[in-house]
Amino acid sequence: MNITVAWDGGLAFTAAQDGHAIRLDAALEHGGRDSGPRPKGLLLTGLAGCTGMDVVSLLTKMRVSFTRFSVEVSGDLTTDHPKIFSRIHIRYILAGPNIARDKVEKAVNLSQEKYCGVAAMLQKACPITHEIIIQD
Repeated sequence: MNITVAWDGGLAFTAAQDGHAIRLDAALEHGGRDSGPRPKGLLLTGLAGCTGMDVVSLLTKMRVSFTRFSVEVSGDLTTDHPKIFSRIHIRYILAGPNIARDKVEKAVNLSQEKYCGVAAMLQKACPITHEIIIQD
């Protein structure tokens, strides 16, 4: 895997991977123009995407149907520099009729414990907790 990050002036950068691009920037209060997400936010985005893809793939194989699915990730940062995550929490939110909670729990646990490489890396740095919310 190779990523290229090119400076766009100020504190903004454009990251490129396999023909896809995303802009990064600092918040206004830190001297940026707020024209893109921050790096730590993208780290949590990577976690959400990784585990989300796992869960959807696993639930599809388990023949669990749903109408909506989202993953919310929050992280607490330490106060001292370098500011790192001290805790990460993931919320898996699914909607649909007759969703089997036990199958969702199995899919989430498989993602967290076996398949999601991003979670595996971050778990070495801080605890990751999760919850599952099923809506009708």
